[in-house]
Amino acid sequence: MIFFPAIDIQNGQCVRLRRGDFAEATVFSTDPVARARMFQEEGAEALHVVDLDGARLGKMVNLALIEEIAETISIPVEFGGGVRTLMDLQLIHDGPISRVILGTSAVTDQQLLIEAVKLMGDKLVISVDADRGMVTTHGWQEKSSVSAIRFAGFLQKEGVRHILYTDIDRDGMMMGMNLESVRELAESVDIDIIASGGISSLDDLKRLKALGVPNISSVIVGRALYEGTFTIAEARAVLD
Repeated sequence: MIFFPAIDIQNGQCVRLRRGDFAEATVFSTDPVARARMFQEEGAEALHVVDLDGARLGKMVNLALIEEIAETISIPVEFGGGVRTLMDLQLIHDGPISRVILGTSAVTDQQLLIEAVKLMGDKLVISVDADRGMVTTHGWQEKSSVSAIRFAGFLQKEGVRHILYTDIDRDGMMMGMNLESVRELAESVDIDIIASGGISSLDDLKRLKALGVPNISSVIVGRALYEGTFTIAEARAVLD
């Protein structure tokens, strides 16, 4: 299972939110590029980066900074936040970022989703962010009428190969992951699932791995790393 440290960028800084609330941001670093280098030096295999300003405003705000991160480190970088158009995807496709995450637009614009699958292929990740089992959009600020499981099935039929699943009720809260919801979603499809939201201890990672669901391939962790709850090396020892 691949372990992704998370860098969430707001106003040029590394922050962590609580339950996706932009007003509940804690700044952990003023230099995202230095933080990315640190994560690589500590043994990260890949990096998950989110443009929070982009997610909130509906347009890519920090792309240049995230491309600088991708050019500075040698491990793959996946990026999301504010990616809403085919032109956005083309810019990312031609740049140093390894994978792009499409969120709101995948829910609201089926034609864009179809074109994104054609253009990006295996480099495309669709974000399924759920609040009590229902998909949310627009930087987690709006709840849709579509269930996460139903949406995941639709994505599989459209040719999507990777889903990033986040239970936003747990995200940033250090409450532990909602393992039942992750398991249910992963077992509803055959495609790759990246799990996110709520990991607070090595025991949480052990429980996630113990689910034994083969298509849960990766996990993203943010606040627990920043607060020193465990190290990347300790996490990889559990997951490898």
